[in-house]
Amino acid sequence: MTEQQADHQLWIEKYRPQTFAEVKGHTEITKRLQAFVEQKNIPHLLFSGPAGVGKTTLSLIIAKTLFGDNWHHNFLELNASDSRGIEVIRETVKDFARTKALGTELPKIILLDECDALTKEAQQALRRTMETYTRTARFILSANFSSKIIDPIQSRCTIFRFKPLSQEDIKNIIMNISKREGLKIDDKTIAAVSTVSKGDARRAENILQSCSAISKTITEKLVYEIVSAAHPEEMKEVLQLAVQGSFIQARDKLLDVMLKHGLSGEEIVKQIQETVWDLSITDQAKMQLIEKCGEIEFRMVEGSDEFIQLEALLASFVLAKK
Repeated sequence: MTEQQADHQLWIEKYRPQTFAEVKGHTEITKRLQAFVEQKNIPHLLFSGPAGVGKTTLSLIIAKTLFGDNWHHNFLELNASDSRGIEVIRETVKDFARTKALGTELPKIILLDECDALTKEAQQALRRTMETYTRTARFILSANFSSKIIDPIQSRCTIFRFKPLSQEDIKNIIMNISKREGLKIDDKTIAAVSTVSKGDARRAENILQSCSAISKTITEKLVYEIVSAAHPEEMKEVLQLAVQGSFIQARDKLLDVMLKHGLSGEEIVKQIQETVWDLSITDQAKMQLIEKCGEIEFRMVEGSDEFIQLEALLASFVLAKK
């Protein structure tokens, strides 16, 4: 790849780890997977966890380490949320699994991303395919929720449960990219990126790339503008006005924050829920307000008017202080 092509590449691909040593976080999982590869004895694998934490990356590293330059020929990646029906299992997956790998005696690797989106019928067909073609293929199933995978498939897999990356892991990723891209970023801004990415490396890298297109000096303000989120201090000011009894001021300030950042009611409720813990009220009152946030979000999902529900939520904050 030329330098010019690299400049136009998405950073999530440009900085995707290529070896086990480059993977951030998940130390124990990485060690166990590396041991499987070194022994050249890969079982069926089920990777379960949130988006952007390294499930697909580790699958690619397994294939590249096992097959070397031939990995493209011996590796099939499908996104099950695009093709959720039984046909893709009976045709595409089965056709690839039934033939031997090129240039090696090892079984091929088939990655089914977001396989919790597969229908129950497709999962039953997949179970049968996993049984039939064990000699020529191994499956890596990636899912956000392992509970949506039927038990017969789970019992055939070694399960690895991923969690969001720690703030330290996200910080290391940000520092590495900033150094290589010539970005200026301070600790406060790094903390802001870590907070809004919520342990999702892919989201953190996308935020950095979007910010870098505007300025090589990345600030906390720029980060919140890029992700269209209210600054925590803005939300804290709204809630402090409410608990002080200034309902009208709190409502007007909240409306201003919503319009300025283009936030939906559900996004506002989530940010309020995160800010509750910073208020100077009793722990019991905080728990009651967290419960109220859950109730208000449910009403919004069911179709209630956002502004009425947000006013009701602010009213709860006024009453909580009393």
